[in-house]
This record gives sequence, C-alpha cells and structure tokens, in this order.
Amino acid sequence: MSLATAPATATATPGLQDLSPEVRDALRPRWSTFLGNAAVALVLTVLLGLSYYPAEVNNWTFLITDADNMAVFISDFLKPDFTDLGMFIEKMIETVQIALWGSALSIVVGVPCGLLSSNNIAPVWVVQPMRRLMDACRAINELVFAILFVAAVGLGPFAGVMALFIHNLGVISKLFSEAVEAIDPRPVEAIRATGASRLQQVIYGVIPQVLPLWSSFSLYRFETLVRSATVLGIVGAGGIGFTFYESFRSFQYDRAAAVIVVVVAVVSIIDMLSSQLRKRLI
Repeated sequence: MSLATAPATATATPGLQDLSPEVRDALRPRWSTFLGNAAVALVLTVLLGLSYYPAEVNNWTFLITDADNMAVFISDFLKPDFTDLGMFIEKMIETVQIALWGSALSIVVGVPCGLLSSNNIAPVWVVQPMRRLMDACRAINELVFAILFVAAVGLGPFAGVMALFIHNLGVISKLFSEAVEAIDPRPVEAIRATGASRLQQVIYGVIPQVLPLWSSFSLYRFETLVRSATVLGIVGAGGIGFTFYESFRSFQYDRAAAVIVVVVAVVSIIDMLSSQLRKRLI
C-alpha cells in the first residue's frame, strides 16, 4: 500500500473520545467553580465600592493638589539629621529589649496555652474557653494594650513589654496549637501503649515533632514585635517611638528621617539574622 492510500486514521491526532475518563473529566469545564469565583469577585467589588467614600479613598487627589507640601516634606526627609545618633541607637536598643521580653514571656506562657488550645491534646471543655481567651488577646492591638498598661503601671518600657506580651500570647498560642494539631499521631500512640502518662506523651511524643516549627514561629513573631515596639513609645510605653513622634510633631522631619533610618537598619539586621536561624532550625 502506498503512502497516498494509507488510512487517514494512522496519522490522525487522537480525539477527545480516545482519552481516558480521568483526563476527560479533568478537561471538562468547571462551571460551578467559575461561578463561585465570579460571585466572590463580585462581592469583593461591591464591598470596595461601598467602602470608597467612608474610607475617604476619594481624597487620593490631595497627593497631587498638595504637591508643594509634599515637596517640602520629602526634601526634609531626604536630608536626615544624625546629630543625636547615639541617643537614637540607645532608644532603638531599648525597643529591641522591649520586644525581646515581650516575646520571651509570650512564648513561655504560650506553650501551655497552645497545648490547651489543641483538640488532639485537651478536652473540648478546656479547648473552647482557652481559644476564646486567646482570641480576645489577639483581637486587641498592641497600641490599645499599651494605652491600658500606661494607665495601670505608668509610663515606661514595662508597659510596652506587657502590651506586647498579652497581644503576642494570643497570636503565638494559635500558631502553636495549629502546629500541635498537625502532628503525626503514631509516635504519641506508641508512647501511650507503653503506659506513659498524658504529660509524658506530650513531652516525648508531641514536643519533639513541633519544636522546629515552634522555634520558627517564635523567631518570626520576635521580628514582628520589634517592628510593633517602635510605635508603642507614641503613647509613652518606651522605645524609640516617642522620639520619632516628638520629632515629627515639632516638624523636625530631618530628625524624624534619621530615626526611621535607624529603625530600618536595625530591623533589617534582625530579619537577616532570624532568617539564618530559621534555616538551621527547619
């Protein structure tokens, strides 16, 4: 048989009917998924539209109409004044110390709170009240806690430490509990089969599995608290925030710019060190 008379089906591309049922099912249009995504996009668009004027997003034109004020503001910020650099560094160190203590206290207390918030560790009558308590800690911003503790214990870094401790406790306990709930239950079951107590099951079966992840979460939250601690000084809770606020309020934009440079430099160094530690822990 010549090539001219060869059956056309010998070189024809396989059609949809030649594919396996699994492939045909994967290629079939998912209209329900498409309509669901379209509905979500529509709801989001409507919410953004309803929030446009209440959030005063229409005032974006001020960035252009007030160009002269912006020019003065930017020109001063481009010439930072490092005359008081020593004081800025001292206040930044105080900020890091506030974040360090806030992190340490929240981690120490967050370990038992995280375990008691885990469905696979504690009974439901313990888990639900503990989770609601941690939700309350997490729902209130650090700045609000700082205002409350300044009124309770007075001005100074201790109010900042307590504000970061309470708020971060809610965050860290949630992260810790989610890590505990994702563990492999087989090592715990094997330890339980030996007659170990509940505490021994947690210590030898749960903690070794979650410790690397807990360490990573702790470092990440410390980075976050350093950034958060820089603004607590605005309400008198210690740190470099008060220095920045006073400089900005007195229109010393060059001095405020120097404070921002110090903050960015220190936070960047901490981020780099934390990233290296996380790589070693995970």
